[in-house]
Amino acid sequence: MLKGQLCSLRHLLSADLGSFIALANDLATRGNYFSMQFKSPEALRKDFMQTGFVTDDSELFVIEDSFHRMIGVITHFKGRTPVCREIGYRLFNADLAGRGYVTEATRLLVDYLFNVFQYHRLELLMDPHNIASERIAQKCRFTEEGTLRQSFFINGKMCDVKMYSLLRPEWEAQG
Repeated sequence: MLKGQLCSLRHLLSADLGSFIALANDLATRGNYFSMQFKSPEALRKDFMQTGFVTDDSELFVIEDSFHRMIGVITHFKGRTPVCREIGYRLFNADLAGRGYVTEATRLLVDYLFNVFQYHRLELLMDPHNIASERIAQKCRFTEEGTLRQSFFINGKMCDVKMYSLLRPEWEAQG
């Protein structure tokens, strides 16, 4: 478990699975920046039973608040090169936005990835209009690299994606 002051990150447990599936598949909480695509509960159960949502290609963590409530998820997954990982996150309740949970979760995950693995580059990709996600990237000292034009298909249309990255030497310099 990765512990911060506001939240903790941990792997999903089988006891969490029913709640997790309901939260992950609640389309109303996805907002404007997430795809409306979702997996069937049985497909999610099957994936969990096979891997626990932890493989060489990706690892999912539950974000818990100080009361041990599941408030979101954060994941890292294979990037474009062997030394790169992309980070993605989602809060399950928009009322919790702006309270620092995802910023702290991102910092915890960044420290974990650079301390435990030999990755050199971490990336955050976001919709250019997603100001909250951009603030998280900036607070975690990621550097804006540019826009990938029409790179994601979300909710029926091609969308631009803004890219931020953090390199190992930059993270080390933060001390």
